Amino acid sequence: MTPPPTLSPAAPTTAPDLVAGFPFPFPNPTYRYTTNVEPARGVVTTPAGQWGAAVVDVDSAYGEELAERAAILERDPSRHAVLPHMDVACWDAMLCLMRELALARPDAFTLEVLDDLEGGSRAAYRWRNDLLGIDHTFVLGDASTLPDEPLRWITAQVQEDVVLLDERDGVLWGDAGVVTFAADWSFGFDVGMSFLEIHGPVPRIHSEGVITRAHEFIKRLQPNETYRRTNWTLTVHRRLDVSTETYPAWGPDRPMVLTVDDETFGRLVHLRTEVQHLVRLPESGAVMFLIRSYLLPFDELARVEEWRERAAAVIAELPEDMADYKGIATYRDRAAAWLRAQAPTP
Repeated sequence: MTPPPTLSPAAPTTAPDLVAGFPFPFPNPTYRYTTNVEPARGVVTTPAGQWGAAVVDVDSAYGEELAERAAILERDPSRHAVLPHMDVACWDAMLCLMRELALARPDAFTLEVLDDLEGGSRAAYRWRNDLLGIDHTFVLGDASTLPDEPLRWITAQVQEDVVLLDERDGVLWGDAGVVTFAADWSFGFDVGMSFLEIHGPVPRIHSEGVITRAHEFIKRLQPNETYRRTNWTLTVHRRLDVSTETYPAWGPDRPMVLTVDDETFGRLVHLRTEVQHLVRLPESGAVMFLIRSYLLPFDELARVEEWRERAAAVIAELPEDMADYKGIATYRDRAAAWLRAQAPTP
């Protein structure tokens, strides 16, 4: 029996800055897995606006998404994990993210070096986050001077998910992170796995050598070098947390969305883009992997003619094994048809 449509959580009206800053992920009319990395901070101009100037992006969904992260961590502590040897990397990541926030929004974030303590071995900092009303002084490496574990504390102040990769014996390992907005994977299950193991289920990338090239590229990153790439899928509802753990809540939406009328379909189905940044941290040598997830409903996407036409072409042409892995095989034909039906009348 087909379950009745579940129309909650309701999709809010998309704020103008979320449309203008949406990182549309299709530069070509077909899509295949590639390493597709490029230097970070390059501005990408789109028909609706632009994106890409900052490594961490703060937009009008800041408060809403941080509140959602806090609620998820409260319900499911497995979304945060730090293996014992990753303590230095977590401090490194925290300091790097504070600097990136201050670069992205100097009107709202400030990191100030106060002085050197303990014979210059440790530095004291003052961190201000005016958006959250935080004004805090801490000593680098002294956990007693922070209100929480460093990675968890700073990820309560950025919209990005964070995974820290440790490099040992020529292999990258996902040994720490805070991931609350995973798209059909589980950080709690993957923590401690190698980079190649984590990507094991992805079709084509092993046989075509994509993942081994990506692994070697990441290992060659130098301290403070930052690169980025994009990835995409479709999500029903404006639902950031589509992790494996919450599958019973969102899995039924995939068949359900075939039963709704066209107006509801355009409102419920979202193009989901991940902007992923890779940063080699300077002190620990760990690689920080940032994942920022953006959602744009089809009915907003279709208002930008270039996006509508390109998204329809990519979704229609996508090979079946890739559509199946992305979890969109059941409704991608309707998605492409819906987008094509929104073409302007001659």
